[in-house]
Amino acid sequence: MNTTSAPEGSWEELVTVALLGTDRRTPPGCGPGQEAPMALLDAAAVETLRRRAGMRPAPAAARPEPSAPDPRPALPPAAAQRLTQLLADRPGTGGGGGRGTAPDLMELLPQWLTLANAHGFAPPPQALPALLDAARGRTDLRPAALTFAGPRALWLARLNPDWRFALRSTPGGGTALPDPAEPERVQQLWQEGLFAERVALLTAIRTRQPAAARELLATTWATERAEDRLMFLDSLRSGLCAADEPFLERALADRSRNVRATAAELLSALPESALAGRMAARAGSCVAVDRTRGAPTIVVEAPHECDAGMERDGVVPKPPAGRGKRSWWLGQLVDATPLATWPRRLGGRTPEDIVALPVADDWQSELHAAWCRAAVRQRDPGWARALLGAPSAPEAGGPGAVSLSERSKLLATLGSAERAEWVAGFIGTHGLSEAFQLLGVCAVPWAGPLGRAVVDALNIARDAGSYPWSFSGVMGLAERCLDPAEAVRLEGLTGIPEEPENAAPGAGSYWAEAFQRLVTTLRLRATMTTELTPPQPT
Repeated sequence: MNTTSAPEGSWEELVTVALLGTDRRTPPGCGPGQEAPMALLDAAAVETLRRRAGMRPAPAAARPEPSAPDPRPALPPAAAQRLTQLLADRPGTGGGGGRGTAPDLMELLPQWLTLANAHGFAPPPQALPALLDAARGRTDLRPAALTFAGPRALWLARLNPDWRFALRSTPGGGTALPDPAEPERVQQLWQEGLFAERVALLTAIRTRQPAAARELLATTWATERAEDRLMFLDSLRSGLCAADEPFLERALADRSRNVRATAAELLSALPESALAGRMAARAGSCVAVDRTRGAPTIVVEAPHECDAGMERDGVVPKPPAGRGKRSWWLGQLVDATPLATWPRRLGGRTPEDIVALPVADDWQSELHAAWCRAAVRQRDPGWARALLGAPSAPEAGGPGAVSLSERSKLLATLGSAERAEWVAGFIGTHGLSEAFQLLGVCAVPWAGPLGRAVVDALNIARDAGSYPWSFSGVMGLAERCLDPAEAVRLEGLTGIPEEPENAAPGAGSYWAEAFQRLVTTLRLRATMTTELTPPQPT
């Protein structure tokens, strides 16, 4: 490159010539006999060197404040090594792929994090980038991952835009909140803080002093934006009590329809509230027992209109597409009515007796579905049991539940042991084909009867000669949820069975591989638990 004869030219001029082409514009300073493209490149090289040499160094940025210390004990070395192994299996790192009998390590990370948090360990600092990357890709990991990551994760998140989700997921974005016993600081943050900080402050005070949080919200309620009022109102779910009723009643007259609907929902969760009483009166006038028939029968007279009072109390007047108006209004009235209303209204009958009554004029599915929603919202195990019925009832639903989705929600209101027993009975009657959704609400690890029911059903499916792929979802749940002690019992299923007549070709080998992976995963989970168990003092 001939730098001595290259012409000077501004960078903008050179860029213009390059964009237009040297056939259309001659580079500045291009001499006779010199090829225009070469002259342009020479000039660009000189100008680049000049720009770099003439650049003045910028002032050094201020050093970031050090991270807050993490007082938790460090992970045991074996557990730290296991964490590295689990994080190396996440997508995009080259891990995973065809597994064969190898465990799906990334699916075990949530369980590992739960155990680590239960023991109160702090992560190795060098593992934090991979942990934050994993949580960035999987939102279901974030609560446990950020709890485990601790204050250093928030410090890193302020330095890397890819990890800003950690600040959004942490109340107040990791900002230290004032103590409720410091009213001046509380008021200052409430009046001047960012929205996320104000939500975090209100939530924190609500946890410790519910009345103080409600009173703080009331001081600025009238001047808040509608979308902010909605978020603030939602924070009252925690610690909801009768003392909140006057504030929520006033919110029923809010300008925002969403705020009114949320206030009505919260009031309907207070069985003694005036709104619950109004809903009970409306629903009670629609549902009664007719004793003039051959057997006592529930009769329904759904509302003929949605009046202003109903709308104020949260009834949505316009039904979804394909839904009748009267059935839509009836469902809203019934699911907002305290369930204790119905035994009094329907002749002192128990929930089981009420659910067993015939319902005239095809109103049964609508009425029972509304009772299901009410049982879930009010967390009423008595009504949940009545609506679930026996686990041997048809798969489509019990005496009151109209779908497996509703059954899973009702099961969530029961204790973990009762829930596991019911699902085990369901699997014993119906097998695994309809059980996936129900298994998802059972406590981990699965109780003994439930685990045995799942293993027995898998064994039956294997003996039937079908491929295991139809049960891949249940098998994946079993890897994460079976008690690791079941590995001993499963050893006998890891061999290739004799294939029955009419069996799918090669099905036995696929089942053997699936059971081998299950046993390997259960043993790995047992090892993980041991690695995370602090040594006992001698």
